[in-house]
Amino acid sequence: MTYMTNLTMLSSSTNKFIKPAFLSVIAISSVLSISACQQKPDYNNLSGETMGTSYHISYQLPKGADESAIQAAIDKRLQDINDSMSTYQADSTISKFNQLGKDTPIAIDADFSHVLEASRQVYELSGGAFDPTVMPLIETWGFGSTMTVERLQSPPTALEIAQAKALVDFKSVIQKEQSIYKTKDGVELDFSAVAKGYGVDVIADVLRDDYQIRNYMVEIGGEVATSGVSAQQQPWQIAIDAPIEGSTVSARQTMAVIRQPINNGSTMSLATSGNYRNSVVFDGKHYSHTIDPTTGEPIVGGAPSVTVAAETVALADAWATALTAMPYEKALATAKEHNIAALFVILADNVNLGAAADSIDDWQVVETPAMKALRADKKS
Repeated sequence: MTYMTNLTMLSSSTNKFIKPAFLSVIAISSVLSISACQQKPDYNNLSGETMGTSYHISYQLPKGADESAIQAAIDKRLQDINDSMSTYQADSTISKFNQLGKDTPIAIDADFSHVLEASRQVYELSGGAFDPTVMPLIETWGFGSTMTVERLQSPPTALEIAQAKALVDFKSVIQKEQSIYKTKDGVELDFSAVAKGYGVDVIADVLRDDYQIRNYMVEIGGEVATSGVSAQQQPWQIAIDAPIEGSTVSARQTMAVIRQPINNGSTMSLATSGNYRNSVVFDGKHYSHTIDPTTGEPIVGGAPSVTVAAETVALADAWATALTAMPYEKALATAKEHNIAALFVILADNVNLGAAADSIDDWQVVETPAMKALRADKKS
């Protein structure tokens, strides 16, 4: 059986993750195909909708396990995350925080705290390229779901950008034990670029810790956690496809395969982000739909697709977002500096800017040393 997921990833913490129709900045990246063909009867498959996207789970069913109980446990944890971090639920913790004025604390749960911690880590290491307070800039540029030449021809004024940028201030969000507050009015949080990854981690925890399941694959919106082996008793494999616009399941072209490590704990946490479907060439430059929180401007020369492996899917999700919120050369240097396992899909050297790039030969893969080491981790 093969699962196909079109990765609809957020570029800069902008996906309000319950209703995909309201994505502020959409970066549709490469396609992940998760291979587990001709599954045996003792592997159970679950699927559904959450966070404005779909999820797929495959796991080896323990003897005597109650499948309905496992499904109920998964549903509960996903609802917990929505109750905590959905900007589309007026009564969620994050929605309540966003409505508060400065210096007014609000209690947060453990899920919120974990996501805030992961966000803070990547924010600091990426130099602010990942920033969950970036929404004012997205709204100022008014990108919605489509990058247009017309908008680049008539951009926001310098004053409008400066006013929006003044509210992009993650440092003004302060945590004290199990509560947070803001030191500046108007600052809001949006965890969309990390919440799906965290949701994958949470479901993996349910399977592993609550039901002692060791062989599983969990995927939400293209973010993936795997453990153990598939039904064929082989390590899970994730295929990274060429970021060709309009490609389908039957016509996809695989650029690289990431095989779950054998000697490194037999688990893998992956996320992919990209912007190739929401980018334009204007005035001789390639602009992505992603806003750089540090400049307030759309990214020029960003990588069309970035896949990251990390300790958790939440961290992989945040890092994949951060690396697409930088020009490619800077992103590659940043990933190397912090020993990030990253795989970039970029245009081949002989392909002109603005070309159709509709063949696998139009693309090339660039890996960091950490990603090369991960992909080389096989049985000796």
